Amino acid sequence: MDTFARDHLPPAELWPTIEFTTPELNYPERLNAATELIDVPVAKFGPDRPALRTPAGEVWSYGELRTRANQVAHVLTEDLGLVPGQRVMLRSPNNPWTVAAWLGVLKAGGVVVTTMVALRARELTPVLERTRPSIALVDNRFTEDVRTVLSSLEVVEYDDLAARAGTKPGEFTAVDTAADDVALLAPTSGSTGAPKITAHFHRDVLSIDNTFGRHVLRLNENDLVACTAPFAFTFGLGMLVVFPLRAGACALLTEAATPAQIADLVAEHGVTVLATAPTAYKAILRDGAEQKLAGLRGAVSAGEHIPRETWERLRERLGLRVIDGIGATELLHIFISAAGDDIRPGATGKPVPGYRATVLGPEGEELGPGEPGRLGVIGPVGCRYLDDARQKDYVVNGWNVTGDVFHRDEDGYFHYHARSDHMIVSSGYNIGGPEVEEAIDTHPDVVESAVVAKPDDERGSVVCAFVVLREGVPADAEKAREIQDHVKRTIAPYKYPRDVRFRDSLPRNASGKLQRFALREIVEDEVLT
Repeated sequence: MDTFARDHLPPAELWPTIEFTTPELNYPERLNAATELIDVPVAKFGPDRPALRTPAGEVWSYGELRTRANQVAHVLTEDLGLVPGQRVMLRSPNNPWTVAAWLGVLKAGGVVVTTMVALRARELTPVLERTRPSIALVDNRFTEDVRTVLSSLEVVEYDDLAARAGTKPGEFTAVDTAADDVALLAPTSGSTGAPKITAHFHRDVLSIDNTFGRHVLRLNENDLVACTAPFAFTFGLGMLVVFPLRAGACALLTEAATPAQIADLVAEHGVTVLATAPTAYKAILRDGAEQKLAGLRGAVSAGEHIPRETWERLRERLGLRVIDGIGATELLHIFISAAGDDIRPGATGKPVPGYRATVLGPEGEELGPGEPGRLGVIGPVGCRYLDDARQKDYVVNGWNVTGDVFHRDEDGYFHYHARSDHMIVSSGYNIGGPEVEEAIDTHPDVVESAVVAKPDDERGSVVCAFVVLREGVPADAEKAREIQDHVKRTIAPYKYPRDVRFRDSLPRNASGKLQRFALREIVEDEVLT
């Protein structure tokens, strides 16, 4: 009924090639992903099987999750007036009610826009402007920034969602959506820091399980899965919602956990499959806590390339062969990976069944083995930016071009080199340098700034800021901390510059263009020496 999402998809000629090359990727024309994720598992595995757990001891069965998702759908349609196609923003950490709300939106025919609770008002604003949600379901601990963003609108705040849902029936007939109706709008941030909104269909949600989930991860009914990524990262959505529910497994939901805490939770709760960033694995090894992971039968690393040394140490000490993988919000989840005996240490892996990949040269030509170039991917999902001119940059001759530099060896394994843009990948988080610069530059004592990635053993990279201050302002440690705190208050705290350096000026070429490469050389030379 609300055609906004479909109306703002890119023109068909700018879409990547979409392929359905395995039997499980053949979908009917009509499909509601929430039905497949919760109604089908209840019928297959029974309503009493545990679906969601929390460290505090809360347990939701499959039947309870289905009931609450149905009740949320009733609240959305009957009380809040949601019609199919309208967007619903979710702002909540990983907990059972967030899963119920996510499923309820899909059942009601809505389009989910999941955002991280770490985002501040200035980061939420462009997401809301681009996706135009009709309803926001917000954890009561994280409403302040939403109120700030919506201050110019007439806002009606309703009572507690859980209480309201409790008055509703536990059955709901899911809206008869098409397989290619938009189900999910996932914000991402490129190297410019400007949000790009990726659109994914109901069939796409299932495709990530019918590829990586089925052929690489291979969860079973006895698995308990933990993942440190929030649902707003599609990596976390897959690992904690899509893959476990389709397999009849259980997810341990943590709202936030340090590497030390996640290791404790794995040991305490008997987690069998863990998914996190390489940074966490390195920190656990550094702390000598790897034996707490001894009960794992599987581990996944994503967000950035896992160093071979880290992979080897986990195998030597635990016999654990970590599954490495590369994915992208534009393609929803992992598309190159390997598991078990197919793993080749040092390589990311091969295209997951259902995908094909290549390495592209400067003119879009396919390169041969050993030649580094831009990674190109084709599969059952692909990049569809919502009303964004950058669509033509991401799709080249039908290939999704991720911005990563790889080479392919003679056996078809893909080996990672680097990012091809200005993205800073720190502890698995993608941080757009220009976005951090913009936040720094709002400090009253800052004239200008430039941000680059500084190599870091623990986090892969950290944000390093070169800052020019107003004349007369002391360039000392106190001022550096002040700028760091200012950034934390302005944008998501994980984006703040861990290294702040003051300069009289920034390097520029004859036309006045900032020469970031000169700053990168400074920090990289320091690491080498």
